[in-house]
Amino acid sequence: MAFHDALSWFDDQAAAREAAGLRRVLRPRTAGSTLVDLASNDYLGLARHPEVLDAAQVALRRWGGGSTGSRLVTGTTAEHELLERELAEFVDAEAGLVFASGYAANLGAVTALAGRDTLIVSDAGCHASLVDACRLSRSRVVVTPHADVDAVATALATRTEPRALVLTDSVFSADGDLAPLLALHRACREHGALLLVDEAHGIGVRGDGGRGLVHEVGLAGEPDVVVTATLSKSLAAQGGVVLGDARIRAHLIDTARTFIFDTGLAPAAVGAARGALAVLRREPERAAAVLGRARDLARITGVPDPESAVVSVILGDPQVAYDASLACLDRGLQVGCFRPPSVPAGTSRLRLTARANLTDPDLEVIGSVLVEVLSSAGRPSVVPA
Repeated sequence: MAFHDALSWFDDQAAAREAAGLRRVLRPRTAGSTLVDLASNDYLGLARHPEVLDAAQVALRRWGGGSTGSRLVTGTTAEHELLERELAEFVDAEAGLVFASGYAANLGAVTALAGRDTLIVSDAGCHASLVDACRLSRSRVVVTPHADVDAVATALATRTEPRALVLTDSVFSADGDLAPLLALHRACREHGALLLVDEAHGIGVRGDGGRGLVHEVGLAGEPDVVVTATLSKSLAAQGGVVLGDARIRAHLIDTARTFIFDTGLAPAAVGAARGALAVLRREPERAAAVLGRARDLARITGVPDPESAVVSVILGDPQVAYDASLACLDRGLQVGCFRPPSVPAGTSRLRLTARANLTDPDLEVIGSVLVEVLSSAGRPSVVPA
């Protein structure tokens, strides 16, 4: 019998990705690195804050290294419930439910809130976790052009399903632009749809004291608005949360598979998130500082003023973007590199993320490195800070 190499397909796929400039490589961080960081999502600069580390350590020693089971068995501690109440109070929601990751929160929320009797209308720029949730939902899905409220309204008005769910990021992760939340909410209310807003990149950056874009535009506490968020960006920990009406929380506890069947979030992460939230509530100016530093990055790179912590510098070709990111790394600056499928073909880019604790000396390094690297990559419009 002839031998067929079952793994040869993977070699072919790897070669094709190599040719397209789309191979990915893991580069572990080193402790005590002196790199200037413009790649992480530690927007508020709290990942190493002493209060955050202390809160994580207290929770670790009190509850142990893991939560020991699913939330419905042994995985819920008093720490989990405190975090849920504190997050809900912070964003003016009625209730919250913590998941093991932001990805799991989106998968659990969408699949539990939708179903075969539901139309899902999803923005073309939604995060991959929402895209995957749509695929798992068993719902009919209409993907509308980015930020096109008229297309959303048309899809809702012409649906045959009795229920509808509209999905959007508040701050879109690749471009950093804002969703037209008020207009989307009007369309949802007119057509009896729920609006689910992923605030992963909004919490800690937008709104009064970092309460998010939903709060900023006056939709906090609306019963037909569901907010999801991650604890791994501004809140410097790990995990996810769904915030909204208490009936939503109760429904998710009964039906969200990523809540029912996943091990609960580790206590140390819960403690860290509570510590970070406490710092943000005491120092709300950190949110404004993020946007100020983002404007500094925009001036350095010659792009328009950003609306969030994300500053995108589009270079087009994936290999050019990747090479530019390596050139930055060689010069002591770590930046994000977004290539397909994270962004559409032809829009590969350096994705820079601002942090509240970037210093003036950091900006001097950033300016000198980016002026050199981006000019070499074909962006002569770059100007010094």
